[in-house]
Amino acid sequence: MSADAASGPTAGDPCAEMHLLVQAELDGELDTASAAALAAHVAGCERCATLQSELGAQSANLRVGLTRHAAPASLRSAIAAQQPRRPMRWGGRWNHAASFGAGMALAAGIAAFAVLPSHGSVDADSVAAHIRALQPGHLMDVESTDRHTVKPWFNGRLDYAPPVRDFAAQGFPLIGGRLDYLAGRPVAVLIYRRDKHLIDLFIWPGVRSGADATIQGYNVIAWSQDGMNFRAVSDLNTHEMADFAKLVQSPSG
Repeated sequence: MSADAASGPTAGDPCAEMHLLVQAELDGELDTASAAALAAHVAGCERCATLQSELGAQSANLRVGLTRHAAPASLRSAIAAQQPRRPMRWGGRWNHAASFGAGMALAAGIAAFAVLPSHGSVDADSVAAHIRALQPGHLMDVESTDRHTVKPWFNGRLDYAPPVRDFAAQGFPLIGGRLDYLAGRPVAVLIYRRDKHLIDLFIWPGVRSGADATIQGYNVIAWSQDGMNFRAVSDLNTHEMADFAKLVQSPSG
């Protein structure tokens, strides 16, 4: 890491808060608005872009060759009781230097204890986003079974219009949508239900290679179609996930 990037934020540094956001992004702690602010800043700031790249590379290096071990139930319960996870809010009451140091320690501790398997980063990130969304109050920004309500909600919030369809007749009803952050940008997420299972369908422009995978017990189906990338994530079984993907890929009537 360069000396400039390693020094961390200093008093009066206009990039100090962005350094914190870079750390929070690596820890999976950013809400959508903060993630979008970070992406916009990094696009025009070489210093913060370098920090993001170097810390991302360090995180990736920690994953190489390591295996994942499940935390004991007692440890998970203790952590949940003492420090429930929430989207981070950034304001003047935070001590920037202390928060940056705490974020570094937390990132190192998590990397040493549990490491994701070596799947594509976008697939792993989509699973992480799906897990975060399952926390109370995080699942959806717009709750509706009407695609004519969900689709317009994204207008002005994204620079593209995601295709929104309902498959209630086939047993996969649309129940809402939200903004999330994936592949280095804000993306649309459509939420579907199959019995008691929830399916997150991530959609963003471009063509990105991907393969179906199972990560942390969640099934991921990846494809590109009509200039859009799709990632469907759920704990639903692979057979029904394949049925859902076929519905999404079918021509709209």
